[in-house]
Amino acid sequence: MVIAAVAALAGPASAAAPAPSAVATGYGHTCVIRTDGSLWCWGGNYSGQVGDGTIVSKTTPVRVGSASSWAGIDGGTSYNCAVRTEGTLWCWGSNTRGQLGDGTTSRRTAPVQVGTATTWASVSAGDSHTCAVRTDGTLWCWGFNRFGQLGDGAAVYTATSPLQVGTATNWASVTAGFAHTCATRTDGTLWCWGDSSTGQLGTGALGYKTTPTQVGTATTWSDVTAGYLFTCATRTDGTLWCWGENGYGQLGVTGTYQAAPIQVGTVNTWTAVNAGFDTACATRTDGSLWCWGNNAYGQLADGTTTHRYAPTRIGTATTWTADAAAGYHNCAFRTGAALWCWGNNDNAQLGDGTTTQRSAPQQVVLPG
Repeated sequence: MVIAAVAALAGPASAAAPAPSAVATGYGHTCVIRTDGSLWCWGGNYSGQVGDGTIVSKTTPVRVGSASSWAGIDGGTSYNCAVRTEGTLWCWGSNTRGQLGDGTTSRRTAPVQVGTATTWASVSAGDSHTCAVRTDGTLWCWGFNRFGQLGDGAAVYTATSPLQVGTATNWASVTAGFAHTCATRTDGTLWCWGDSSTGQLGTGALGYKTTPTQVGTATTWSDVTAGYLFTCATRTDGTLWCWGENGYGQLGVTGTYQAAPIQVGTVNTWTAVNAGFDTACATRTDGSLWCWGNNAYGQLADGTTTHRYAPTRIGTATTWTADAAAGYHNCAFRTGAALWCWGNNDNAQLGDGTTTQRSAPQQVVLPG
């Protein structure tokens, strides 16, 4: 549900194991791309979301295939999609609603290519729908479309192959939530569509929209992320805004749902935000990491299971990078490329070889 963009990949500096460079989390699984372009996944595998050709859960990281050109990845509830450096797009795992985009509804236990295009730039996996941006600035979505989350005017109920969203060619990024989608354009505008039963589209009204609808008039949006029934975004001035459902405090403010963006505090040093299910995490320019919302599994790392209606700092480290993944378990990088995970571990999604819940960040040891 996080924006996953193609990133430049650098080779390992020595004979040591290559460091991780991108991370994605689903409901009960985790995937990471290393700086050598290899892809590794672990955790729950009931739908093949680990991608190793089986449906056997993995308690520690396993390599997905032999390709060394993986560039960006995003995790849906029980599936993943990822782009390679040559611009191809691949998906695997659950496919009950056609969210893998391969023209079928068959589960895939290993990555399958989405069409033949070599111009995919970024991808976002939701619960049962997926959206991606191409290098020509066009936007494409596929999968479940009950609430118009594919942005096609609800012309179809389910799409098993990518459908272009409108005719605009200036889309910059996209994020898929449970049944809604939001995207930014190169002009700094923000657009959302799909379900808005709790205001998650940010248009000031409930209901749903079947085509992209602009959120306010601001032209300074820089980063957007869709959770289960809420959305958060940052602006170029460093402010953080959230809207939608707020039963767990996932908006970072007290009160009920918000149908329009509301600023989270007064801080203007936010650099990036990521939402998953009912939890959100964000980084600041000082390298600190903050999370809020659902804390049932200790994913806020504050030593409790109390939900938080305001950003809560994760430890005292000032080396967190902007690449983080939030949900019932959270994973994030520190400078030096070390990967840390914490929270729910029922499916061994923390990668530490156990199913023990962790209420503080634990470093993930990747195979050499």
